Amino acid sequence: MATASPANPLDALDPVLEHRVRLAIGVLLARHGEISFAAFKQQLQLTDGNLGSQLRKLEDAGYIALRRDFVERKPVTWYRLTAAGRKAVDRHLKALQAVIASAQA
Repeated sequence: MATASPANPLDALDPVLEHRVRLAIGVLLARHGEISFAAFKQQLQLTDGNLGSQLRKLEDAGYIALRRDFVERKPVTWYRLTAAGRKAVDRHLKALQAVIASAQA
């Protein structure tokens, strides 16, 4: 069932994904499926604390899931979008497109 578009396109933006780092994480996961903490850190050039905080907010929202593994005897944490996270990213990107379209009208 389709939901009605809000009168103001900004109202459709997801507050969890409005932060640029959390949006970048969501987009990267949508594109690549699963990414390690170290790869995020390198790609986004963030400190461990800042990245960890943003990942925790996405995890608390139910948008990402993690798994811990060992690679060459070193712990590695991997992240992926949940089904709810994928829907949230898709909705947020559509809302951003609507905001852009309304600005060009």
